[in-house]
Amino acid sequence: MTTQHLLLAAATLAVSVTATAAPTPTQVRYQNLEVQGVTVFYREAGPAQAPTVLLLHGFGASSYMFRDLMPKLAEKYHVIAPDLPGFGQTTVSPTAKFSYNFDNLAAVMDAFTEAKGLQRYALYVFDYGAPVGWRLAVKHPDKITAIVSQNGNAYEEGLSAGWADMRKAWANPTAENREALRKFNTAQMLKWQYTQGVEDQSVIAPETYQLAYAAIERHGVEPQLDLLMDYGSNVKQYSQLHQYFRSRQPPLLAIWGNQDPFFLPAGALAFQRDNPKAEVQFVNSGHFAIETHGHDLAAAMLEFLDYNLKP
Repeated sequence: MTTQHLLLAAATLAVSVTATAAPTPTQVRYQNLEVQGVTVFYREAGPAQAPTVLLLHGFGASSYMFRDLMPKLAEKYHVIAPDLPGFGQTTVSPTAKFSYNFDNLAAVMDAFTEAKGLQRYALYVFDYGAPVGWRLAVKHPDKITAIVSQNGNAYEEGLSAGWADMRKAWANPTAENREALRKFNTAQMLKWQYTQGVEDQSVIAPETYQLAYAAIERHGVEPQLDLLMDYGSNVKQYSQLHQYFRSRQPPLLAIWGNQDPFFLPAGALAFQRDNPKAEVQFVNSGHFAIETHGHDLAAAMLEFLDYNLKP
């Protein structure tokens, strides 16, 4: 082969590689945005002109939990998944004097959506992401186009007996009762939260709970204890949320792992009391149903969003 032929082959290969490497609409991008002294890490995918879906993770997780869901949604939707303060890759400036409570988590997410220019968006809420998302919905009802709650509680009857230690600490916030909550942040307990109620635990990737534990070690356990102590404030705000459901009747899909040790199936069914058109589905899984039934959740979400948002 002549030198000319070799150069032509190399050029052809370079063009082919460049074409292959070009970003696709479902390509997830990893970025940071500073708001209120917090550097919010977030994942983003999908066409910017499409309807937006904001994904809010919960305790023992981060936006990493949406790693498989986002490319599926991004075929039709603009999808954004931030890490909450105290979780994942989001960092809080030491000079920010940030207090870890749910009002402040919601304030940061509110500022984040403003900075991203999100005028209207659907919510996916899970665990801690639910009280954050509920605050956004109550404050900005006109911005919320639809809601998907995956084991994201909004009713007293959804709280299992597993909240006994937290309830004790809310009623009597002593140092001793606070210290009793430290066990929820151990590596063993985090793994249990992923595997409890799961029929086939071999489908749970170990990186999920390992990364969650590494983040707690990096950020410190104290912020997590602060949030557990403050969770009672969410229960006190349920009445405002229920009024929002009654007055606004947002399209809502509650899709629940029915073996969740913390949030009971009754909590999913309760949405229909204030929002009769709410759809309720169950999968045979635990708290982190997205890890075992991600395909089912994605299919249900797409059907729900397609009907209500009509991308």
